[in-house]
Amino acid sequence: MGHGRNYIPTDVMARFKRMQGYNVLHPMGWDSFGEPAEQFAIKHGVHPRVTTDRNTARFKQQMHLMGKGIDWDREIDSSRPEFYRWTQWFFLLLYRRGLAYRDLNWQWWCPTCRTTLSSHEVTDGVCWRGHSGVTRREIPAWYFRITAYADRLLSGLETLDWPESIKALQRNWIGRSEGAEVMFRTQSGETIPVFTTRPETIYGVTFLALAPEHPLIARITTDAQRAEVEAYMTQAARRSEIERMTEDREKTGVFTGCYATNPLNGEAVPVWVADYVLPAYGTGAIMGVPAHDERDQAFVRRYPQIPERRVIDEQHGRLVQCGPLSGLSCAEGARRIIEHLEAEGMGKRAIRYRMRDWLISRQRYWGTPIPVVHCAACGVVPLPEEQLPLLLPEMSSFEPDGTGSAPLARVPEFVQTACPRCGGAARRETDTLGGFACSSWYYLRFASPKYTEGPFEPAAMRYWLPVDLYVGGSEHATLHLLYARFWTKVLYDAGLVPFQEPFPRLRNQGQLLAPDGQRMAKSRGNVITPEHIAATYGVDTLRVYELFIAPFEQTVNWSEQGISGVRRFLNRVWELYAGTYAASSSATAHDAELDRLTQKLIRRVIGLLEEMKYNSMIAACMEYMNVLRERWQAGRWQTATFHQALDTFLLLLAPIAPHITEELWRLTGHQESIHRQAWPIWDEQRAADETQRLAIQVNGRVRCVMVVPAGLPEEQARSMALEQPEVRRHLREQPVSRVYYVPGRIINIVTGN
Repeated sequence: MGHGRNYIPTDVMARFKRMQGYNVLHPMGWDSFGEPAEQFAIKHGVHPRVTTDRNTARFKQQMHLMGKGIDWDREIDSSRPEFYRWTQWFFLLLYRRGLAYRDLNWQWWCPTCRTTLSSHEVTDGVCWRGHSGVTRREIPAWYFRITAYADRLLSGLETLDWPESIKALQRNWIGRSEGAEVMFRTQSGETIPVFTTRPETIYGVTFLALAPEHPLIARITTDAQRAEVEAYMTQAARRSEIERMTEDREKTGVFTGCYATNPLNGEAVPVWVADYVLPAYGTGAIMGVPAHDERDQAFVRRYPQIPERRVIDEQHGRLVQCGPLSGLSCAEGARRIIEHLEAEGMGKRAIRYRMRDWLISRQRYWGTPIPVVHCAACGVVPLPEEQLPLLLPEMSSFEPDGTGSAPLARVPEFVQTACPRCGGAARRETDTLGGFACSSWYYLRFASPKYTEGPFEPAAMRYWLPVDLYVGGSEHATLHLLYARFWTKVLYDAGLVPFQEPFPRLRNQGQLLAPDGQRMAKSRGNVITPEHIAATYGVDTLRVYELFIAPFEQTVNWSEQGISGVRRFLNRVWELYAGTYAASSSATAHDAELDRLTQKLIRRVIGLLEEMKYNSMIAACMEYMNVLRERWQAGRWQTATFHQALDTFLLLLAPIAPHITEELWRLTGHQESIHRQAWPIWDEQRAADETQRLAIQVNGRVRCVMVVPAGLPEEQARSMALEQPEVRRHLREQPVSRVYYVPGRIINIVTGN
């Protein structure tokens, strides 16, 4: 039932928009490559192709059960060659544009998944699939140069109709900082670049601290300190970045035995290794200014041999103990320091990002093969496009062996090949692409899923895209959503698409948790299945209750407490229609009040559906149903207005309860499907109230409420307000100085001079 939390609302939107006259593309596909599918197959001792096909068939069956209006002719599967051929094609595009490269670097390693992970996929030493014990290893891997698009990814957020919380997460993840890069030279001649956002504090530097992963550590550490430094680095590799950044955690480090020279004052400062410094930010090295930085101050409290030097008068915002710069403002001091560093070749203005390049390769079997070979003579050589797809070979034993090598390395007939450039012996790349490569472009394939001349047919792409409404969980903020935006900008630059943002409008659904408050999972035994609910209450009750249980964006625990009320509502709809048409006779009388309520309902339902306020929309329909039932019970149903209202009400209910409305539409004499009818349009004049209520205030306090004709002119409303007995009593002959009028709501009478 958790899956229905977003799939049912999007189905409602698709049906609603189609009835409004739009051509609607509402497709479905299977993001089936990647670690989850592979781990599931390993656990059950079967091939992931088998489990993927079995699970997607089960998913599809449940989609049918829930009444989703899907164009199954457009179904795609990312693990099929006809799809991943184009994932490989895009990889080659990125490679040609200098955006895909291979490098040896420190990466997260999950001992359970036995593969590398990107920094997005690790939190508190736990991988995104819930495995603890994640550590860092230095591993060769493939990267996408997403940092080249950092500024455009930031500025593009301003154009998007997205929840502000999601945009804030992306801004924070990208983490743009302006400052200076300062060069500190060690006694052995090595240069340590340090990025700082506060160059005005350079005179206050009393130590440098390097991240445990910093590549210079081995070269600058003295023999006397080497054993202690290496032990500390091993320990730090077991901690996640989140853990290392925790504010209340004690700051630790170890001295390398090396000193570096401050380029401004010539002082020798000790170089430490400290795990609160992260390799992913700046240059992986910081200048320690304990007098003006809380983390640095916490560090020197543990190591009191490191001094503090105050170089800013915080009260007046002026530099002190800064030689010729003393007395300057911080801003002016920073400007002059940067100019001096640039003039002397010891530093420069710089912009840095917290975001790192996207690690895309995995040492796993179940993924898109990377279309390159390694040739002793030519180096890395991409496959010619005519050789795509590079097929994933069959393997009966595909578990990672823990050595760090990918399973494909154990398939000689796959690995051993000829270099496409020189014809000599070469080895294929044995890593595969992570699943986010597939999901970064899949939306484009839906426009023309059977097209064979390219990843998408250009005319179809221009017609359908970008996506008008994209619905997904907030957990994708710094993963799929960020990657898809980057990928799309690359395609735009390559002239392949005319837009730079794939999803201009995004809405996040809340989660539907199990009754115990946890996510539904077979391993926890807390899954509520659609089959069970449908068999007990009916499919339309299932759909309406999923929409009614809470606001669309709110996370909620599953409970059947209110589902009987939804079932009663639909039963009453059935009974009213069946009773009306069983006793139906020709009726011509007009019911002006009911007509006005019907027009108001149309207007309200459209507004609520557009805003995806499904629970409020259903509540409005329930209120209106009570109006119809009251007229039926009072014998006021034999009017043409009532019968027109019944038709309108069915049309408004059709997207949320497609089965009962289709059945009633046919039973009441209509021939064509209700889902092919035009959506009702309200008449503003017919929806207008005949009267309105005005709150009358005297000096800001409500003294009475006046019922007046709707649209009453302001002068008449004021005159009538001043004649009200309660108003006259509270005025007590006091002069009226001003009268404020809020049309249709309030008149405030102010007394005094």
